Amino acid sequence: MNTNELGKKILVTIVASLLVAFALNNFLIPAAVFSSGVNGLAQLVSTLLARYTSLHIQTGWWILIFNLPIGLLGWFKIGRGFTLFSILTAALTALLSVVLPIHALAANPLMNAIIGGALTGGGVGYALKYGFSTGGMDIVAFMLAKTTGKSIGSLMMAINGLIVIIAGFMFSWASALYTIISIYCLSRVVDSINTSQQKVTVMIVTQQSTALVKAIHERLIRGITILPARGAYTQQDSNVLMIVITRYELYDMEQAVKLVDPGAFVNIMNTTQVLGEFLDEDRKSHLAETTKDSV
Repeated sequence: MNTNELGKKILVTIVASLLVAFALNNFLIPAAVFSSGVNGLAQLVSTLLARYTSLHIQTGWWILIFNLPIGLLGWFKIGRGFTLFSILTAALTALLSVVLPIHALAANPLMNAIIGGALTGGGVGYALKYGFSTGGMDIVAFMLAKTTGKSIGSLMMAINGLIVIIAGFMFSWASALYTIISIYCLSRVVDSINTSQQKVTVMIVTQQSTALVKAIHERLIRGITILPARGAYTQQDSNVLMIVITRYELYDMEQAVKLVDPGAFVNIMNTTQVLGEFLDEDRKSHLAETTKDSV
């Protein structure tokens, strides 16, 4: 990972954490509307303890506590880069949730649910787009998405059903209904930003095909077809690289092109169906380990 990529990921970490913490403290918590995943679970625990005991532990601290075991799971099951930035984002979200004041910006609970869900979805979506998450159930959903092929947003909806049920029984069914609306808004925003299970076909016209293939293979385990080409206007010989990838891999592919041949012509097309061998994440990981062992 070069300095430019690292800087982008750090910036996205900060922005994602700010969005989620701001949504919690200014829209969701004041309106008794619960967020998704671990953040929602942290809200429930914090609220229930404050209501029925003398313990007043802020939501942010519970976010941090719940993320520790999930972070360890992600470290071994997904990868260190993904998990490291995910835990950093979760830790920063927890810290900001403790530091920032809890203040309602709107009195209407429906407005709080919609805006809070959309802001949280923005933080989650952009984190996933840049190759990590905001921690918690995002890591669980990401692991399930790799094996089931389902969208991350729809998996998060399924995982969050328990939070809605608890909110309904322990608080009010109005709170549960607003939570459903908030989580739905979150999932729609996530899927609109991060479409990691959708496949695209990338056509790259370049005169540096050898170097570009090497750069792409350093980042991705995908087959590449090299086609000869000639420019109609310039009459210069070149090559067209054709590669089918997921949208989750698109960022790494774009960075490889920018590094090797910034002037390359790149055409990205939606792919509705792929016949033949298309490696899923588990087979890619196995192939990467096999290649590593043979070197």
